Amino acid sequence: MEGSRAATSYGEHVATELTTALVERGHAIITGAAYGIEAAATRATLTALGTPIAVLAGGIDRPYPAGHTSLLERVAATGAVISEVPPRHTPTKWRFLARGRILAALAQQIVIVEAGWRSGALNTATHAIALDRFLGAVPGPITSAASAGCHRVIRELDAHLVTSADDIPTVDNT
Repeated sequence: MEGSRAATSYGEHVATELTTALVERGHAIITGAAYGIEAAATRATLTALGTPIAVLAGGIDRPYPAGHTSLLERVAATGAVISEVPPRHTPTKWRFLARGRILAALAQQIVIVEAGWRSGALNTATHAIALDRFLGAVPGPITSAASAGCHRVIRELDAHLVTSADDIPTVDNT
């Protein structure tokens, strides 16, 4: 699950509801564990006793954001915290872009809950399309800058419009 770091209360509510429903259906939830939408999805996964997976943009020993150290410790205890970056390396802009590629490669479905027009979540969306993954986006108010990126991927990348977990396909990994 992807989305804005500067999430609205609407976005955090939707991320929590979608995540809880997906966990109940047996989905593992993969995020970058950033503030906003990704944090809401990660917390909801833990609350619903699901399997959280966090992909870091820096080394495993460099939790980012630092304010999520305890959240990432909880993820590691019940799921996985992964990175392609060696220890001692800090997150950089290009590493966040690479993280989007990893998120898209690991997930069978990418759902963007809120994203601004130039959000990093759009990078992940592009990778998801290239990898033939399901790409969904939650619509929001047309006047909300926090939903402009979601509307953009629906329009430009033909993302599926997601209004509930029923709109997200279940993948059989057996």
